[in-house]
Amino acid sequence: MPEDKSLLSVENLRVSFDTPKGVVEAVRGIDFELGQERLGIVGESGSGKSQTGRAILRLISGNGRIDAGRMEFDGIDLLGASERRMRSIRGNRISMIMQDPQYSLNPVMTVGFQIAEAYLVHANATKQEARDRALDMLETVRIREPEKVYHLYPHEVSGGMGQRIMIAMMLIPEPDLMIADEPTSALDVTVQLQVLALLDDMVTQRGMGLIFISHDLNLVASFCDRVLVMYGGRIMETLDAKDLHSAQHPYTRGLLECLPQLDGSHEQLPVLQRDPAWLDT
Repeated sequence: MPEDKSLLSVENLRVSFDTPKGVVEAVRGIDFELGQERLGIVGESGSGKSQTGRAILRLISGNGRIDAGRMEFDGIDLLGASERRMRSIRGNRISMIMQDPQYSLNPVMTVGFQIAEAYLVHANATKQEARDRALDMLETVRIREPEKVYHLYPHEVSGGMGQRIMIAMMLIPEPDLMIADEPTSALDVTVQLQVLALLDDMVTQRGMGLIFISHDLNLVASFCDRVLVMYGGRIMETLDAKDLHSAQHPYTRGLLECLPQLDGSHEQLPVLQRDPAWLDT
């Protein structure tokens, strides 16, 4: 359950896009609260997980629209805030780890410059202090030879390293709220555990709120405090993460049963059967 202090309140959030074939609703009226906790959002691709995270920062493409009865962060009306106010919030108070760092990092700037810039923009620091802080963050996310990596360009690093660089960039301002969209998908198990431990420290020691978007139900069940299960832009159920594997909603049960088990008895994994009525509830 969320802590007493609520960082984020979302009521009736809707995200839609104008397309040549008409309006597509990506998020269809969801409500949730976030405290100083680890909130997981799970669901299939296209369920609205990433668009929910982007909507909080108002990072929707030009053909998109965001509507909500309420979207408030620490007393700030995110829908009514000016673009100038949002620029002061993005990265500084709310950061987002994007799903694909190869497309999110600037290809014509070194990764070290981009990490240091994230610190310079939001902190009263010198360039040398920002450089030192960036090198410290590269070490924190377990990158070997940080001095060498500092001078590399995004195309010169692997997918897993790019993901760690993106995590370092988003954590360097020490935000109050982190939205992590598949932050560990390209990492090996050892580095994944180290990154999760870093995020956990930010939540438990600094009181940061974390929205953890993932397809990995086992990871979310073991790492998060609560879970939102999304399908078709709606929340099917909200439950404590420790109870995820005993969820009762047929959609959540279907997702769980599709997970391969080393000791499973299925000759073939079952196929998720979707019910149109789920979108009417």
